Amino acid sequence: MNLFSSKWRQATVVCAAALGAQAAAAAGLDVRVSLAKPVLIGDVDVVVNVTVTNTSRAVQQVAKSQLPGQVQEGALFRISRDGLPVDYTGPLVKRGPRTAADFLSLAPGVSLSYEVELTAYYDLSQNGRYALEYVGLNKHDGAEGLVAATAPTYFWLEGRTAKFTPDLQASQGLNALAGSISYTGNCSSSQKTALQNAVTAATNYSQGATSYLSGAGSGTQRYKTWFGTYSASGWNTAKSHYTSTLDAFKNKPLTLDCSCKQSYYAYVYPTQPYKIYVCNAFWSAPATGTDSKAGTLVHEMTHFNVVASTDDWAYGQSAAKSLAISNPAKALDNADSHEYFAENSPPLP
Repeated sequence: MNLFSSKWRQATVVCAAALGAQAAAAAGLDVRVSLAKPVLIGDVDVVVNVTVTNTSRAVQQVAKSQLPGQVQEGALFRISRDGLPVDYTGPLVKRGPRTAADFLSLAPGVSLSYEVELTAYYDLSQNGRYALEYVGLNKHDGAEGLVAATAPTYFWLEGRTAKFTPDLQASQGLNALAGSISYTGNCSSSQKTALQNAVTAATNYSQGATSYLSGAGSGTQRYKTWFGTYSASGWNTAKSHYTSTLDAFKNKPLTLDCSCKQSYYAYVYPTQPYKIYVCNAFWSAPATGTDSKAGTLVHEMTHFNVVASTDDWAYGQSAAKSLAISNPAKALDNADSHEYFAENSPPLP
């Protein structure tokens, strides 16, 4: 399954002379971002060039998913238009903790260059002045990453055709019934049964989390473990997320797709509620408990912009716990943190 279409090449010497190039460097890696033209007119694709160079004397291990030449798991760029954030419309993937196979070795002096078509993954339908930053290498299991975000690269879009956004429920027709579940991607009978059970358990998880957070806010062990230092605003943010998640499971038209054959648990497109694509790891996961089928559905449901608009800053319990300590704000924006709070496995008071 090709979720990210781009061209890439490897070279030992790269010239970054293209117009508008911006760079960031730290810990031996240099990242340069450029566009061939600063002004684009009409409904054309927006193509950006990204070059990552190992400027150190040591081999660097770089997560493949944080480089644009691989299958995309999330937003590798931060884009704004006239100062307002631009929606990421590509997939957000739940996977397990990284293994050695998820990294590539970048030798000293070697560069990787990528040509990335941004319009497939970001809403670039409006005219205006855009600011583009590459942040992919900052998002690595809750760590700060190997490089700082690049300085903004600016470009202008003119003459774009107004975007038509179809009504999701109307486009789904009879399947768009409140609280309904529909299936796509050739789900088998046994898969449908497993998914129905997972939805029921995910609804119960969401109800449990909502009820827990409906009490008086305090720095409970469960809250601090997954969301960090207690604050009334943080508690209320978490409560609103689970309230919306519970409402989605109970009252929205949910579509579950079985076509994914990747090693992931699942993925969604955050601007396309309420369709969840389940993948290979989902089927071997336990029904409930840590990294369960039910928890995976909670994780994915929080990604939808109309639910909680979470991101993937850290994967796995260990990384999620570290994120809660180092950056509570990101923990409250992290889908796995929401899953583990809801699963509460092992139980925390």
